[in-house]
Amino acid sequence: MAVSAFDLFKIGIGPSSSHTVGPMRAAGRFVAGLEHHGELERVSRVTVELFGSLGATGRGHGTGTAVLLGLEGEAPDTVPVETVEARVEAILGGTPLRLAGRHDVRFDPKTDLTYSERLGPDETDPFHVNNMRCTALDAAGEVIASHRYYSVGGGFIVGDELAADRDGHRHGVALTDDLPHPFHSGAELLAISAAEGCSIAEVVRRNERRWRTDDEIDDGLLRMWRTMQDCVDRGMRATGELPGGLRVRRRARALHQGLIARAISGAPEDPFAMMDWVNLFAMAVNEENAAGGRVVTAPTNGAAGIIPAVLHYYARFVGYATQRGVIDFLLTATAIGILFKENASISGAEVGCQGEVGVACAMAAAGLAAIMGGTPAQVENAAEIGIEHNLGMTCDPVGGLVQIPCIERNALAAVKAINAARIALAGDGVHHVSLDAAILTMRQVGADMHNKYKETSRGGLALNITEC
Repeated sequence: MAVSAFDLFKIGIGPSSSHTVGPMRAAGRFVAGLEHHGELERVSRVTVELFGSLGATGRGHGTGTAVLLGLEGEAPDTVPVETVEARVEAILGGTPLRLAGRHDVRFDPKTDLTYSERLGPDETDPFHVNNMRCTALDAAGEVIASHRYYSVGGGFIVGDELAADRDGHRHGVALTDDLPHPFHSGAELLAISAAEGCSIAEVVRRNERRWRTDDEIDDGLLRMWRTMQDCVDRGMRATGELPGGLRVRRRARALHQGLIARAISGAPEDPFAMMDWVNLFAMAVNEENAAGGRVVTAPTNGAAGIIPAVLHYYARFVGYATQRGVIDFLLTATAIGILFKENASISGAEVGCQGEVGVACAMAAAGLAAIMGGTPAQVENAAEIGIEHNLGMTCDPVGGLVQIPCIERNALAAVKAINAARIALAGDGVHHVSLDAAILTMRQVGADMHNKYKETSRGGLALNITEC
């Protein structure tokens, strides 16, 4: 299927794109289907079953909350974040669930929302390990509709019909080859750039014109950037502990205050201050994400701090930063994200955190290299460096929460992305390991990785850290 920049970069809420944003969209799609077919008023009860990684870590990832909001007709980019906690508490306390915002049904959280570590209803290997089944019943207990959905990473969802038809030919889904400049590998992308005499960002822009005008592309991407900036600002002001029981303290505010105090104190310049700022930007975003705040999936929520942190580095520390640079950064990052999504995965439940933090690191490195004057070959090299040094990274969230090690991991990967771009820019673009080879390796490593290291909280740090 053809993937747009606005598929990879989506405004949503934390703490997880695959476990929060995707399930909310799936539940919303289910209810919208009932409404479309005139069945909504017949519904007396709705049940949702969460399987695989959704079942294993869904409680810590806020999946239940997301499902309830989706059933009530909310969307990740527009739901009023400040009302979420009170609304969910009311439903769990006995207030009727209002399907599509207008039809009340009874809801018992003990029986109507279930978590299972089984792979799925039939116990066979499913299309994707993140899967869920929504069922609507009438007053007599007869099934009106039942659908299975897969949350495949980054907030993307796939229904049973598309899982069975993976090439996307049915249901009006655009194919990559319908685009003016289709590419399926880094080698093809570089070849197109060379043949057209244009940047990678321009290749992506020409493809984006299939859906939007240039003004709409620019306005949409700048909206993503403003949302990233707002998220950093909120994260730098917030205090207290993050929800979920680990009692993880927010650190971004104190880090910010320390940097400001040092700057106005007249103390000798710290050569590593830039790194502290990048750490701050990334941690501010991921603390907001962990608290269920509004973030941009980039390309996932678990890795949502890396691209904003590197863009903030560009805006703060690169003297020639412009809005056009921000746009070209995001378009370039889109090309790299498409290659990973098409040829490997951006799902921690499928390939471990190399598919989230690793991919975001590669995307950010490529984007930064491009807007700092890199050639397409140097951009491809930067992306390859970014992923090569994240291969094999496990996804082992302690307590099923997107906090430890996720918050610090984003900060480290943001610094790594900047370094990857600088290493690539110091060369001429010629290198031994291609981005395509690195992506293939990531996919193979993910397949070899034991399932307990793929967002189940059954291995790694999740086993060796005592919860408070």
